[in-house]
Amino acid sequence: MKRIIWGALSVCCFFAFTVNAQTYLYVSPEGNDAAIGNFQSPYRTIAKAQAEARKATGEVVIFLRGGVYRLSSPLVFTPEDSKPFGKSLTVRACSGEKVIISGGVTLDKLQWQPYKKGILKAKLSGSPVMDMLLVNGEIRHQARYPNYDASAIRFSGTSADATSPERVKTWKNPAGGYLHAMHRSDWGDFHYRITGKDKKGKLEMEGGWQNNRQSGLHADNRMVENIFEELDAPGEWFYNSAEATLYYCPQEGEDVAKAVFESPQLKHLIEIRGNEANPVRNISVEGMDLTQTVRTFMEEYEPLLRSDWTVYRGAAVLIEGAEHCAVKNCHLYDLGGNAVFFSKYNRYCEVSGSHFTRIGASAVCFVGNPDAVRSPSFEYRQFVPVEQLDMTPGPKTNDYPAYCRVSDNLIHQIGLYEKQITGVELSMCRAITISHNSIYDTPRAGINISEGTWGGHILEFNDVFNTVKETGDHGSFNSWGRDRFWHPVRQQFDSLLNNSALKKLVLADAIETVEIRNNRFRCDRGWDIDLDDGSTNYHIYNNLCLNGGLKLREGFYRVVENNILLNNTFYRHAWLRENGTVFTRNIVMLPYERPAGHDTRGTFIDCNIFTDSVTYRTALEYGTDEHSIVSKVEFMNPATGDFRISDKSTEVFRMGFQNFDMNQFGVQSEHLKAIAEKPQMSLLVYHSVMSSADILTWDGIQLKNLETLGERSVTGMDTERGVYVVAVAAYDSHLRDYLKSNDVILGFAGKPVNHLDDLYQAIAGADLKKPQNMVIFRDQKSHTTTIRAGVIRSNIRK
Repeated sequence: MKRIIWGALSVCCFFAFTVNAQTYLYVSPEGNDAAIGNFQSPYRTIAKAQAEARKATGEVVIFLRGGVYRLSSPLVFTPEDSKPFGKSLTVRACSGEKVIISGGVTLDKLQWQPYKKGILKAKLSGSPVMDMLLVNGEIRHQARYPNYDASAIRFSGTSADATSPERVKTWKNPAGGYLHAMHRSDWGDFHYRITGKDKKGKLEMEGGWQNNRQSGLHADNRMVENIFEELDAPGEWFYNSAEATLYYCPQEGEDVAKAVFESPQLKHLIEIRGNEANPVRNISVEGMDLTQTVRTFMEEYEPLLRSDWTVYRGAAVLIEGAEHCAVKNCHLYDLGGNAVFFSKYNRYCEVSGSHFTRIGASAVCFVGNPDAVRSPSFEYRQFVPVEQLDMTPGPKTNDYPAYCRVSDNLIHQIGLYEKQITGVELSMCRAITISHNSIYDTPRAGINISEGTWGGHILEFNDVFNTVKETGDHGSFNSWGRDRFWHPVRQQFDSLLNNSALKKLVLADAIETVEIRNNRFRCDRGWDIDLDDGSTNYHIYNNLCLNGGLKLREGFYRVVENNILLNNTFYRHAWLRENGTVFTRNIVMLPYERPAGHDTRGTFIDCNIFTDSVTYRTALEYGTDEHSIVSKVEFMNPATGDFRISDKSTEVFRMGFQNFDMNQFGVQSEHLKAIAEKPQMSLLVYHSVMSSADILTWDGIQLKNLETLGERSVTGMDTERGVYVVAVAAYDSHLRDYLKSNDVILGFAGKPVNHLDDLYQAIAGADLKKPQNMVIFRDQKSHTTTIRAGVIRSNIRK
């Protein structure tokens, strides 16, 4: 038997292809393109194997032997590489061997010399692109102000004086530097390249096109980098291109003589390029590392219709005009821009089983061609006059992604350089399935849908948490729906609703229902689920919302049922009449927010389950929930994340609530499950068992004395002391930058805090016009954070 197997393997190893059967080609960094391309005599370049694969008519597998493949240009697959139906071209790593596809170069033969103040310098040869620097596989930061601080909220450190005239005067020649700033309302970010400064010391810059809401820069949240005079911290670097000299401040204990220095050179690593008329078919990239691309925030960006986004149409893996193409079981990391981008026409493509981390922008994007959209507008205030609107439903062309899948991927620590990003982005596409992904540690939403065009998406079994970490007014899931029917002036909607012909436009773009089901969401700085302006045609059910509740802004035909809103509630913003929204059979634990400019006519908000009478009475006061109930809800095992309802809660089941699976959230592959994190489980707060004095509010933050063993357990505190943060439920509160659910406040303004009264007195006695220190217990240890002057607007409400 062994001889038979060896004989079969020998055929594969010693012959490059077999007639009418699978063709095996081998590549190795130690190979030779003059070789025959088998296991013993592999090619050296993937391009050579690709050329040979084009000659084969059947199934082809290009096996990559272990090692680093440094690309001087992207690998490009065209229709010439396609395989017929039932056949495929697979490029994969050999089993058990680590294959790295890199867009970077090593900076060899560096002769380091002392400069001053611990800074070293070395000449570079060959004029490499010096946009990013990695030392021993770790990203280093350009010389910046303020210095890098991993604990800081935005850009790892910001300051109002980053571009002050006093600081700019200290820069001899800032040309080539960058200004990174948050949107004035924290709706994403902006980036500028500094081109110089005028005689008065004012910076001259170009940029600012990375955000589609042009409302100006945040006054405080700014950071500058690539400024020589700011080279003053371990791990920082600066490259003087005129002198071809790299300046570097080593980290403590770092031996630069032995360290490996690398710099990314390419924007893209792999491109699959076709079109609808001549697509690339049946190509799969599997089992390899994809790493080191340059940052792209200063490339050409385009607006995604009237959403808040603009986007660079490119990525480490760019797929355009493809059918049945896939990225599987890959590790994508240390990328300067997007990781995977499906552009324009794509059908039945897939990203699965992959690990995305340390990504400069978004992980996976699906973005169609705006030319496929009827009557498009491209900025919040823009609109097409009613008499000029194309009334035909659906897209004009097929030039958009559809019927594709993103499943079983681990996505975290993304948005290193850009903040208007997401784990999975959908824009001008249709019927995309996002399933069993674990997405966390993101500066904005974990999953984002930019507009209604053209719906039909399925979001299921995802685990999305630790999101909106650097921005605001957003959720773990976020959507907009500023489609043809939507108008920036509310009064214009009235004419729409009064005209039956025009009202048909509501579903002219959102032609298929988006289903959000069986997911677990947690957002500590926004909503768990946020359907913003115009979001229309959604069915949201069987979701576990751990902290941030659920928000619906104006839009039409949303059915929200059988969801669990832990320690939070349902938010209604700016509703239009006759909008067809249904909110029923949901478990609600906090009083509804007072509706903001809404109209409940033509909606159904009823038959829900409230966990206390105060919360229920509030709903009745707002004219909803006549047939809802108040019931004690017993969950099976909240501490472990099992929020199925116990059989003891019979009233809950009589209202029609049905349990759903709590064990299917997130990634399913064993190698990803082993390293994926899970969200924090909050201590449940039932208002019915508390007096009115138990929970107090401080600028939207809900607080109580830490006084039970359960509260000690969930926070990790040693004794029952301090002020426990129950929920961060006010999204306009600046305190959300400093506090999150399950924090314990132990000190304020230099005074110990053991009870709410201590905190009240400390706030009352502090000069709030000055920065104040606050001691917080989080993650099993105490932290001291400084609250900026003017952030605290009021004391605790008693």
